[in-house]
Amino acid sequence: MDINFNKNEDHNKLLLSDLKHKLTKVKLGGGKSKIEKQHAKGKMTARERIDYLLDSKADAIEIAAFAGEGMYKEHGGCPSGGVVVKMGYIQGKQCIVVANDATVKAGAWFPITGKKNLRAQEIAIENKLPIIYLVDSAGVYLPMQDEIFPDKEHFGRIFRNNARMSSIGIVQISAIMGSCVAGGAYLPIMSDEAIIVDKTASIFLAGSYLVKAAIGENIDNETLGGATTHCEISGVTDYKAKDDADALDKIKNLVSKIGDYDKAGFNRIEAKKPKEDPKDIYGILPKSRSDQYDMLEIIKRLVDDSDFEEYKEGYGKTIITGYGRINGWAVGIVANQRKLVKTQKGEMQFGGVIYNDSADKSTRFIANCNQKKIPLVFLQDVTGFMVGSKSEHSGIIKDGAKMVNAVSNSVVPKFTIVIGNSYGAGNYAMCGKAYDPRLIAAWPSAELAVMSGNSAAKVLMQIEKASLLKKGEEIDEKKEKELFDKVKARYDEQISPYYAASRIWTDGVIDPLDTRKWISMGIEAADHAPIEKPFNLGVIQV
Repeated sequence: MDINFNKNEDHNKLLLSDLKHKLTKVKLGGGKSKIEKQHAKGKMTARERIDYLLDSKADAIEIAAFAGEGMYKEHGGCPSGGVVVKMGYIQGKQCIVVANDATVKAGAWFPITGKKNLRAQEIAIENKLPIIYLVDSAGVYLPMQDEIFPDKEHFGRIFRNNARMSSIGIVQISAIMGSCVAGGAYLPIMSDEAIIVDKTASIFLAGSYLVKAAIGENIDNETLGGATTHCEISGVTDYKAKDDADALDKIKNLVSKIGDYDKAGFNRIEAKKPKEDPKDIYGILPKSRSDQYDMLEIIKRLVDDSDFEEYKEGYGKTIITGYGRINGWAVGIVANQRKLVKTQKGEMQFGGVIYNDSADKSTRFIANCNQKKIPLVFLQDVTGFMVGSKSEHSGIIKDGAKMVNAVSNSVVPKFTIVIGNSYGAGNYAMCGKAYDPRLIAAWPSAELAVMSGNSAAKVLMQIEKASLLKKGEEIDEKKEKELFDKVKARYDEQISPYYAASRIWTDGVIDPLDTRKWISMGIEAADHAPIEKPFNLGVIQV
């Protein structure tokens, strides 16, 4: 019996329990009473609609479930950003489904709602996946209209994307299943085909109250923009459905007839489960983010048959590079080694730190994967690049820049899993969100920030201390500790994986045992989009 293993296992299973509790809560959307109101109107909830539409709940992943977590408290909150997004299968075809959650402020768009919708469209565009919109929204949340309406990455970008996606042949199907007003009315009608549910759905640029105020016309919403009006008079919508289930059945029928797609041709063979038990991950991963562990032991529990071919095994040891398979798909893995290592010359190197040699090795390996058309998987547990005169004189900035260049210009699909630390420039070099991973997910053990909580708290505490001293306040040891604890608590909240997920810096917080599914579904999605540009590193420092 390994006491440390058991302690780690207990800690990580508690983190997992917390994750499941948070997911259960967020899935209630606006709450049970709002769900009951939806049902009383004869309508399904957003999640019920998606579950009905998909072939299997189990063969799906939810994107940005924690969007909006802890945000907009003064407005009553916005669980899941007021919209549910899943990648799954409809009639055997992989799709993205986006459903407004009418239990959250009648499906109104908060700033994070816009960001989440754009992320869903980005995934569809990058992977050339069909996208289904289940529309039930009151439009822009007016008290925050200045943060959602006019900028490049705001509400209007959705419709621009509708047009661009149509031009490149990405299938878009919409079902209007409730309110659909003002600018939001363009989304379903800029889709290839639009279905509208009779009596419970309506679509118009201005509702009856605004029409009365603007031009003095008296008209009810059903006559103004209901299913009969738009299917039989205006011709705005293409199909009338009698209820939610009928509308979703029509979508299934339409999707079933979509033709096959051009494939990127990523290598896949029959999948095998890891030989090593994936559940061991809970015991291998330390409780403390500063403790050492062997990342190879994690990799063996993620790859098929626990078979991993390491590239340049004896060189640049603080980053592990090599080839494996995940659910049959060939992958190149770039992972931070978290144990202390020794070079051939006897130099000790800290785990989780990127040195000159590990940056060089990673650059070469990334180029190899692009040469051979092998998707890349980044396993992050990184504290940053090595600092100090020795590293600077050896050109760490130059070598780090090469690695960042290779990650930036990589044309094969990239997938990032944040296992532990994700600090500073290490986040960038290991394919953080800014470097266009097709999917990026974090384990409950993850921390994302410019530096660790302790380091940042010490710096911030010194700044606050200097400010108080300048004002003439006395700072004794007790006061200094209180100040440090206060600053660290504030910073620790910001490095939480849920803080990152709420702002869609990652696509979600996931159970480590779901990692294989996320990567496998991600590569399957990426296989819909053949690589169209050559790999070119551009000008690099040598």
